[in-house]
Amino acid sequence: MTGLIAATTSAADKRIAFRAGLTSGKIQRLPGAINPLTAKLVQEIGFEGVYVSGGAFSAGLALPDIGLTTLTEVAAHSKQIARVTDLPVLVDADTGFGEPMSAARTVTVFEDDGLAGLHLEDQVNPKRCGHLDGKAIIPTDEMVRRLRAAVSARRDPNFVICARTDAAGIDGIDAAIERAKAYADAGADMIFTEALHTEADFEKFRAAVQIPLLANMTEFGKSQLIPAKTLEDIGFNAVIYPVTTLRLAMGAIEQGLQEIHSTGTQAGLLDQMQTRSRLYEVLEYERYNEFDAGIFNFTLGRSQ
Repeated sequence: MTGLIAATTSAADKRIAFRAGLTSGKIQRLPGAINPLTAKLVQEIGFEGVYVSGGAFSAGLALPDIGLTTLTEVAAHSKQIARVTDLPVLVDADTGFGEPMSAARTVTVFEDDGLAGLHLEDQVNPKRCGHLDGKAIIPTDEMVRRLRAAVSARRDPNFVICARTDAAGIDGIDAAIERAKAYADAGADMIFTEALHTEADFEKFRAAVQIPLLANMTEFGKSQLIPAKTLEDIGFNAVIYPVTTLRLAMGAIEQGLQEIHSTGTQAGLLDQMQTRSRLYEVLEYERYNEFDAGIFNFTLGRSQ
């Protein structure tokens, strides 16, 4: 159970749990949380972790996912999410927000902010969405330097550094596998290969790479939407649903605004809304009230 105001599980324990989950043989499911309230729901419903998507965060700022957000912005957002959940939180750190030294600093900032891990990608900085065409990737040795810098800056050995490669959509799966092996040798704890198409692609990658693997099940992209159990059977260790909650929310918001605009009232939308009582339940309003009463339940003695 989470504590009031902030979760009670320490960052160190969340990282231990994440490491254990990645070697448990059970796939770790990490839906994207667009805000701290969503992260509380992810925990309540029973998922194993929370993901902070760079694409969803930039979209929430009305910006495209092309590397316009800064480390400071992403860190502040991620810290707020990690603060409220007992689950480990994995964050999208894009290309490390600069050169290898910046990637090193990025690790220390996210460690200090209570995250359980991050992923760094091998795109040219600034990057673009992994499911768009026209991406460019840096040479393997340059990404190896980026990863080594990140690994060298880590102070908690349980903080997970995941390496993402976008090579499959540019140079093919075999090239992506070669990169994954080089990234593992450079100290990456997990590999995230972007934009694989079919179950056979995922199987080929699993057979070739020894360390934990993360699958990206994003909608409207290049990957077939494969159930978590199937990914687990293939041997994948984690799966993210990065933009799903944003897409669900924005779909509902757009539909609702259209209805208010056309009818002049939201009365027809009430059955689609989270009720006030359910919101208060997720926020644990009642426990705050009990806490308040306990803290301020005192009487002033008479002066003698």
